[in-house]
Amino acid sequence: MTERTKRKPLFDFVRRMVGRPIRQSEVETLDCMLDGGDEDCLQDTVTGVTGSPASDWKVSQKGVSLIQHFEGCAKRRVDGMVEAYPDPGTGDDPWTIGWGATGKDRFNGGNIKRGTVWTQAQCDARLEEDLLRYASDVAQALGDTPTTQSQFDALVSFHYNTGAIAKATLTRKHKAGDHAGAAREFDRWCYAGGRVLKGLARRRAAEATLYRTPE
Repeated sequence: MTERTKRKPLFDFVRRMVGRPIRQSEVETLDCMLDGGDEDCLQDTVTGVTGSPASDWKVSQKGVSLIQHFEGCAKRRVDGMVEAYPDPGTGDDPWTIGWGATGKDRFNGGNIKRGTVWTQAQCDARLEEDLLRYASDVAQALGDTPTTQSQFDALVSFHYNTGAIAKATLTRKHKAGDHAGAAREFDRWCYAGGRVLKGLARRRAAEATLYRTPE
């Protein structure tokens, strides 16, 4: 029995404990530690860059600012409350509120719809939740693919708006190391209701620019 085979039950336990597959980089780090290594096993990790065992998959402030700029927290009333607004492509569902939140309304129950109203604090709280969720989705989709912080931020913004990180050709090209091709893919996601929306085109251009930004 090989040493790797002997360790399989341990790796299986870790997979169950963290609730997801173990990335190859994490396997290598565990192997290093089990072979008697110490903190030197982590010397090549970079916090915030996907593929790193030390990564906690956080979006940087640059990425948060891009998302906030385009989501806008629109429809603020004179009393400071924030109203939901319809999808620009359909003129109806899905309704959006705050920093681009759709779906469940955990503050009032039910779903976000016409007439939904939140406080600014509720909008900000939902943004924090969504950033963690979408960052986790992107990290899961990329696995241990080498990714810079700027690329990660751009992909989280893209996924935050489209929900398409798991199926997009953009993701496949990035994972294949075709960064130039991946950057060109952003422009394909600027349609709503069968037509190009200027706001989406501007957002995709900003995401592509961020994606191409060197660290």
